[in-house]
Amino acid sequence: MTGFAIATLGPVPLLLLGMGFGAPWGWLALTAMAVLVPVLDRLLPEAEGDTAAKDGLGTGLSLCLGAVHLGLMALALLWLCGPGGTQGWAVVPAAVALALWFGQVAHPDAHELIHRPGRRSRRLGRLIYATLLFGHHASAHPKVHHRWVASPNDPNTARLGESLWHFLPRAWAGSWRAGARAETRDLRRAQPPRSPWRHPYVGDLVVAIALCALAWGSGGLQGLLVYLGICALVQVQILQADYVQHYGLLREPRGNGKCEPVGPHHAWNTPHAASSAMMLNAPRHSDHHMHPGRNYPALRITPRQMPILPHGLPVMATLALFPRRWRRMMDHRATRWRD
Repeated sequence: MTGFAIATLGPVPLLLLGMGFGAPWGWLALTAMAVLVPVLDRLLPEAEGDTAAKDGLGTGLSLCLGAVHLGLMALALLWLCGPGGTQGWAVVPAAVALALWFGQVAHPDAHELIHRPGRRSRRLGRLIYATLLFGHHASAHPKVHHRWVASPNDPNTARLGESLWHFLPRAWAGSWRAGARAETRDLRRAQPPRSPWRHPYVGDLVVAIALCALAWGSGGLQGLLVYLGICALVQVQILQADYVQHYGLLREPRGNGKCEPVGPHHAWNTPHAASSAMMLNAPRHSDHHMHPGRNYPALRITPRQMPILPHGLPVMATLALFPRRWRRMMDHRATRWRD
């Protein structure tokens, strides 16, 4: 757990300095998030196998990271969107560094929380997504993505040959609609039936309006644009992760509209130590889909049975921005695993 704590909480002091005092702290925070982790992935030995972690281990760090996220978001509304901290163009590197932390630490943490059995943990995970204007992910991910992953019915599974730029709007809109349908269905099936006002999207909308109003009140139009820009960059990272981790892989269709059970060959994985620690073992993605309730320290990776990406997840997400290079690198690998 020490490695997870250092990788996730280590950049936080630099983020605070970047938001409060601007350059050069903002650039240093951005360098730490964008450059240091890929370099460490190349230098550190790859982590394979099972960490042999006990069940329940890691919950404390997940809750701590949730609290840190909410604190950083509050400071961003004051210091980046308003006049309290960094000003002028120095806002840009600080905001981008913060968005990278939200996308690569807070998102994996929220993803972990919405899979936990406790209601409080799931609510905290949803709140984290709602502050990023992406609350529907807390519905679409467990209720749609995990059911239909690696099939045409999942809007967050990238098709073979599909570019990231085509995938982004399709996945965003498709997951929003699919999550809304799943939650509406569950409301109608509940006994006794629940009011439409209990729909989780209503709470997401309230949080979104409140934070947009706070950003506007803190810095006017400029403050609102900074907040929306941070959220947009985080959302792209979340969808990039989905794109990379399921690109081109398919489950065999079965009768009655179902697919074969999720196996180790239905998601891409990476054994790179630094990015895996920073992202709470999210790159061990096959095991997560096979065992959604398994805590992140106990997730396993077996390279001989699972598709392995040639680079760490942050590097692969960057390469996905360039469709031709991505297809040259990934299409033959995906085809081999499909076959």
